[in-house]
Amino acid sequence: MPDNSSSSALMRAAIAVERGVVRCDEVEIPRSSVGEVLVRTKAASICGSDLHMVNTGWAMHAFPAMAGHPGHEAVGEVVESRSDSFSEGDIVLTTPHIWNSRCFADFQVVDDAHVLKLDAGVDLDTVTLAQQLGTVVYAAKRLPESLEGQTCLVVGQGSAGLFWDFTLRKLGAEKIISIEPLAWRRELGMSYGVDSSIDVTGDAAVEAVRDLTNGAGADLVIEAVGTTPTLSQAFHLVRDEGQVVLFGLPESEDPVPFDYSQMFKSRANAFTVLGSQDEPGLTSYSEAARMISSGEIDVEPIISHRVNISDIDKAFALANDRVDGAVKIGITFD
Repeated sequence: MPDNSSSSALMRAAIAVERGVVRCDEVEIPRSSVGEVLVRTKAASICGSDLHMVNTGWAMHAFPAMAGHPGHEAVGEVVESRSDSFSEGDIVLTTPHIWNSRCFADFQVVDDAHVLKLDAGVDLDTVTLAQQLGTVVYAAKRLPESLEGQTCLVVGQGSAGLFWDFTLRKLGAEKIISIEPLAWRRELGMSYGVDSSIDVTGDAAVEAVRDLTNGAGADLVIEAVGTTPTLSQAFHLVRDEGQVVLFGLPESEDPVPFDYSQMFKSRANAFTVLGSQDEPGLTSYSEAARMISSGEIDVEPIISHRVNISDIDKAFALANDRVDGAVKIGITFD
């Protein structure tokens, strides 16, 4: 357990100092309160939502942001527990709400409702991805139990899109199409269940989808990017009375314009996804951790880079610039 009684009890933490700027600094180790645990972070990863929050300020309290914020995909070891549910030495997945998340730091405090105990022998580097996979598992519970006979389309082949490829295939989708301009992400999508991948965006992508669906559009569209253009595009890609899952985080706190006329004409059903952190028993995260640990899904190929917390600025640059085969950027704490 770290010694918090001394002024020298410092840790490394990412600080979002202003929009688009993240650096590593030394700050005091946080103190836990009743019902909370102090977790030593063992591995973390950057989510696309972290990029949105840092770059646009969506759901950020202020700049400079809280130490370690907005990181929310992490696994670690409980080093101090003020909860009856956890003990020192427990290996845990941390699942805080994104506006309270602080995992880009050597230590983080999490309330016990948002911590999932894992088996002691789990692979720490890969089980971290159970956080994001868990959000996909959670969202998929709102879909039919079987997608047999359906053509599904995933916009974006970042880690979230790849998890959706796998999930749609597991649900029995007859055909899975992806839209992704980056070649290495398209190729990775093929290994997670994609049948046809489109390498263009915008109107050209809409035309390509029409060609692949005999002019009808997809039965189900997953928007896994979270940009204003792809929000509107989703309703040009779905068939009449089809379904759209708006999975990507909003691009801004400001009102976001979208093609309501096209949504209206297509009579599409659409829903957004939020709340996996409040699911009783964190069951979707537990299922995701089981899938990774059992080998049902191999997430190792998704982690394209590993960068130490001391170089968090470089990690964010990689994730932002999407170069050098970047998909999911893992954060290490050695």
